Amino acid sequence: MDIQTLFSNQTSSIQAATKPDAMAAAAAEKFESFSATLANAEGEAKAALSGNADPHALVAALAQSELAVETAVTLRNKVVEAYQEILRMPV
Repeated sequence: MDIQTLFSNQTSSIQAATKPDAMAAAAAEKFESFSATLANAEGEAKAALSGNADPHALVAALAQSELAVETAVTLRNKVVEAYQEILRMPV
């Protein structure tokens, strides 16, 4: 067997297993959704302050933004916890 053939097969299998582009695209989509949720809640709050918003829509937007922030904080905590576990691993 040729070494280049073995190496190219190994490289392609590693790239197929990780798929960083798909993960990055999914993360970017979620961050955009998070940003849109917060912007929607901010818009509803501004409209409520000026008296142009439905109170029910304001409460719904604020509940969605609260859930989005709690989810983001939980994700952040999990990432920090995983990082700390990696730091504790013996070398």
